[in-house]
Amino acid sequence: MTTTTEMQLVDINKLIPYVNNARTHSPEQITKLRSSLREFGFVNPIIVDKDLNVIAGHGRLAAAKAEGITEVPCVFAEHLTRRVGR
Repeated sequence: MTTTTEMQLVDINKLIPYVNNARTHSPEQITKLRSSLREFGFVNPIIVDKDLNVIAGHGRLAAAKAEGITEVPCVFAEHLTRRVGR
């Protein structure tokens, strides 16, 4: 089981949002997240698996894209790699 403890900057266009993500974010939530990013920057990284599938942080990712941010801090949690077909 491999999990990084250090954040690594990753090209935002390489990240793959999980299409079956149960948590959705309204436009209002994204607006609030955008404001937070502008004021504080990234406080929490986006969690990804080894294939750059987003495990957690979909809202922050959407806000970063809307802000024109090209790289985001990520933590790799390889043991959480999703299974294909699920």
